[in-house]
Amino acid sequence: MNITSQDVQARGKNSYTFDEFLEKRSNLDWYNPFLQNALKKYAGSQYDQIHNELQNFSLAVSSEWNTLAERTARLEVRPYMLHFDAFNHRIDRVVRPMETHQLEKEVFGAGLFSSKMPSWESFAKRMLIHQLGEAGVACPVTCTIGLIALLEQYPNEDHPELKQILQHTKEGLDGDFAIGAQFMTEIQGGSDLPANVLEAVADGKNYRLYGNKFFCSVAHADYSVVTAKISGTDKVSTFIVPSWLPGDKAKEKRNGYEINRIKWKMGTAELPTGEFQYNGALAYPVGPAGKGVAVAVGIVLTLSRLEIGIACAGFMLRAAREASLYGDFRTVFGKKVKDYPLSARTLKKIENAAHRTAAGAFKIYDLFLRLDQPLNAGTPVDQPLELRKQLFNLRELVLLQKICATNEGAEVLRDAISVFAGHGVMEEFSSLPRIFRDIVVNEQWEGPRNLLLTQIYRDIQRMTDWYPPADFVANVLEGASQKTIDEFAEQLIDLLQRPVCGEVSEASMEAAEEWDLFCDSFFKAYQTIALEELQ
Repeated sequence: MNITSQDVQARGKNSYTFDEFLEKRSNLDWYNPFLQNALKKYAGSQYDQIHNELQNFSLAVSSEWNTLAERTARLEVRPYMLHFDAFNHRIDRVVRPMETHQLEKEVFGAGLFSSKMPSWESFAKRMLIHQLGEAGVACPVTCTIGLIALLEQYPNEDHPELKQILQHTKEGLDGDFAIGAQFMTEIQGGSDLPANVLEAVADGKNYRLYGNKFFCSVAHADYSVVTAKISGTDKVSTFIVPSWLPGDKAKEKRNGYEINRIKWKMGTAELPTGEFQYNGALAYPVGPAGKGVAVAVGIVLTLSRLEIGIACAGFMLRAAREASLYGDFRTVFGKKVKDYPLSARTLKKIENAAHRTAAGAFKIYDLFLRLDQPLNAGTPVDQPLELRKQLFNLRELVLLQKICATNEGAEVLRDAISVFAGHGVMEEFSSLPRIFRDIVVNEQWEGPRNLLLTQIYRDIQRMTDWYPPADFVANVLEGASQKTIDEFAEQLIDLLQRPVCGEVSEASMEAAEEWDLFCDSFFKAYQTIALEELQ
């Protein structure tokens, strides 16, 4: 028998293709009916205008920007440092791929923080952007929000430079929108900001910074919020530090600091996170002196934590969408993945978590927008009692959302990856492995889980003299059944008498475990109410 070359080519040939799945995925509009419905409820009379804007915006995010985000995720184009130029000048250039620069320019060029853009339009656009994953732009967007809010909260006529910085970041200067960052962490303290030792030395009405910051994300930013102790004091203050002084950016001459290195992180890898050494950097004071911890936590970190909740919703919505699409496409053992009960259960669980998380993010943001001056360095005692309660509710909901959405988000991403089976862990097959790593990193940003669980517990303990725990539960879970409210109130009152934050013992560890479970189930009850309100 003679075997021809045509026979050889025909043998073992596999005609299977993913093209149908890829085509459907590439044509998905991320601004789907669920988001439209949620926006319609909260945007009110502005809905039609915002809806029209989002239709065009979504096309850019889900196609062109998504392509750029995928390209920036390649291992070979991760950010790196170029410390010196050819003439031995220290420049500390953060080298990033052109795709990142293009994506960053278009995202910030959208004027997300401008006074011309309605708040709900900005919110919805950011939720769409977060579906890209970090992509080198999500954290910069988040940090810029905090910097703008800080400058707006504490205007200072003695420093006209701050007014220009606000203009540059919020409205843009000649079409250029600046990027903000926040550098607070030091090697000895982590989230313990009172332990900061970075020194701020008075220089006329300004200051000069000396010392080290150990975890500085958005290392390429134009301006940063930096916490430091004024020389001779033991209290932390807050400063705005330009990365370059006027005329120096083009020369790559940094403002009295060096970037020692770029850190190697498991996620948000497109985002340059560095270690900074300050050698007399010019800094502008902002906010009351000695109140830097309260200012940083009450404004900057609160907004970052709020944005992380929005990001988690975006991550989960994308995971749910793509897992559902693949479950409807992929056939194994003669049936589509979605037609197996175990897989159908997983897909339903993913979708419910995504919708519940997104609904909760909308509801919390609505509360944020409705309150008068919701960003405070502590709970204001001079406000009417009911307003104080609402401000307290917002504070705790932001913390609960941060720890619960990041924790559940990691579970959702892992479940979504399992729907894809072996293809789920292939970095070039889908965005899910990358976003999974991003959400794990987000869980550690702005306070890890145990720190925030402790914060929530102590917050509630401190307010019991003017805000009974049962009232707190009833207000947060308004709309739930009386039985549900009573059960959570009883649990909370009991836990407040237990050694959740006491010395380590079997009893305290058991109480701590119950507190963790309580916070998780309590917040999911809140999210469930938010989701039911959309139906």
